[in-house]
Amino acid sequence: MLEELKGSVWQANVELVLKGLVVLTFGNVSGYDRASGLVAIKPSGVSYDALKARDIVLVDLSGKVVEGKLRPSSDTPTHLALYKAFPELRGISHAHSPAATAFAQAAAEIPCYGTTHADHFNGPVPVTRFLTKKEVEGEYEKNTGTVIIERYAELKTSPLEMPAVLVAGHGPFTMGLSPISAVRNALILEYIAHMALQTKQINPAVRRLPSYIREKHHQRKHGPDAYYGQRKEKP
Repeated sequence: MLEELKGSVWQANVELVLKGLVVLTFGNVSGYDRASGLVAIKPSGVSYDALKARDIVLVDLSGKVVEGKLRPSSDTPTHLALYKAFPELRGISHAHSPAATAFAQAAAEIPCYGTTHADHFNGPVPVTRFLTKKEVEGEYEKNTGTVIIERYAELKTSPLEMPAVLVAGHGPFTMGLSPISAVRNALILEYIAHMALQTKQINPAVRRLPSYIREKHHQRKHGPDAYYGQRKEKP
């Protein structure tokens, strides 16, 4: 199972490149196996061109390396903080994709202007506060996770309900029930962030999508009576 986890995390990291979400080493994906309590994550600073499944590092929830010769991503404490706070998560992706990162650098949420956004994110994509000087000088990466957790608590929601958040001045983190789904959410996030920027350029006075339209589109895909897509055949 752990080899399968490492393979899926490797493939998810490769997908960041294939989907145009990262350049150089600007990103990482992790996966969590709840049964073993282990997290698989990309090694720090390793080029995606050179990355192999065997390079993926296994750590426990305290951050101790259990398997792997390379150092885990410098963002590992952020991932661990999120897995401990939200044990239902199975994948986390972090990428400095341009449009989503532009909103993070502006410390601005991504407004829901249209149904494409609403299909995937039920409301604006939230942004955290800036970390304090004390938080940065202390356990910076762990505290990055702390401000994400804090923002979800303020919104009274969870990463499975809103699977993306922007860290002010830093960039986006996306979550999912697998490493690949976390990357898929990163791709969708970048797509809707780009559209939001273009929409604002075309009409600076644009209004947000009315909530009744937003709810309709989100619920038809994700609600208890969702009807988007094909029904699964009964065995």
